Amino acid sequence: MSVLGFIGIPSAVAGLAVGFIVGMTGTGGGSLMTPVLVLLFGVHPATAVGTDLLYAAITKACGTVVHHIGDTIAWRVVGLLAGGSLPASFLTLLMLGRLHIENRVFLSDLIAHILGIALLLTTLSLFLRRYILAVAHRLSLHRKPRTEAAATLLLGALLGVLVTSSSVGAGAIGVTVLVLLYPHLPLKRIVGTDIAHAVPLTLAAGMGHLAIGTVNLPLLANLLLGSLPGIALGSWVAPRAPERALRLFLAVMLAIVGAKLAIG
Repeated sequence: MSVLGFIGIPSAVAGLAVGFIVGMTGTGGGSLMTPVLVLLFGVHPATAVGTDLLYAAITKACGTVVHHIGDTIAWRVVGLLAGGSLPASFLTLLMLGRLHIENRVFLSDLIAHILGIALLLTTLSLFLRRYILAVAHRLSLHRKPRTEAAATLLLGALLGVLVTSSSVGAGAIGVTVLVLLYPHLPLKRIVGTDIAHAVPLTLAAGMGHLAIGTVNLPLLANLLLGSLPGIALGSWVAPRAPERALRLFLAVMLAIVGAKLAIG
């Protein structure tokens, strides 16, 4: 059986493990799932990214519903982010689609390197989160709405490129920068906003990858089969677990994987 057609218990178990970590820490969906597919299952990087994007769109849609009910989403900020991310995602998909036709080897190497860099940036954001929150508190006295709006559009564009090409960035990186841009918003509202924005971005990017032919639907189904109960279990265990130790472990693991992918 080819790796691309790999389905069954191992992929469902991978989904369960990643879902559990996401439920425990709130971080690590794309940051873990795509490297697992590439390094553990040998899936082509482009296919891993495309499959993970649709996986993220479905799982984050569930999270968005919960945050909307709890009124922890700043929809104006979601709109600004999407205004930058969706056009950037479309342009990135055009480039990836052309490379998929003309030079698949180069495309594989390019995505692997971008994925590695995105993972290292995610690691940095996890390590520096406490310091970033302190800086954001000081910046709360210096709000400039026009600057915030322009910077949010720019952040959206950056996330559009990163997420479409690596499936990483909409979580830890997005939250970290939003904390700096909107220090007056509670953290739970920042997280809810980031999750809500990830839904249209990952859905649009995932559908683009599906059109290109870089999505494995049977693999996606198996990942979801394992991850949804994994997220629920992780969320139940989270209040009883040492969050700081878990985040440190996750950051170190992402740094090692990111360095491996970035260096090649």
